[in-house]
Amino acid sequence: MLSLLLVAFLLMAACVVLHAAGLTFAIRWLERSVPAVGGGSWRRLQLLIGVAGWTVLVHLVEITVWAVYFAASGAMADIDTALYFSAVTYTTTGYGDLVLPERWRLVGGVEALTGILMCGWSTGFFFAVVNQLFIRHAQAPPKPGAERECGKWQA
Repeated sequence: MLSLLLVAFLLMAACVVLHAAGLTFAIRWLERSVPAVGGGSWRRLQLLIGVAGWTVLVHLVEITVWAVYFAASGAMADIDTALYFSAVTYTTTGYGDLVLPERWRLVGGVEALTGILMCGWSTGFFFAVVNQLFIRHAQAPPKPGAERECGKWQA
């Protein structure tokens, strides 16, 4: 039991490293992209879609890490089943149609807790990006012929 919890802790640590690397990559991409956000609402929306897509991809990589371990260790029959189980567990959807063998069940709980933490981190990151886009938009000089009223641009 303790050895499985140690493995679960190492998998959680791997997810933290992957998440930090993934969000760092996103920050660097945003630093290059945000100064060019002069294109209006559509450009800001494209940036948000890009951040959301990238963040989901990072989560899918983390889910795959857990799944590979479950399949390789024999806790799940094959990689497809392990991927499905890990996606349902990591996102805390928890259908219950697949369960780990009894001695592994606490590991599944650690995966769920890891997923909650990583999703919360992603939510905070996404909020920070939206906030920065709003601040930059609000601080931008008005377009010629526009007046600023109550924090909004009026044409």
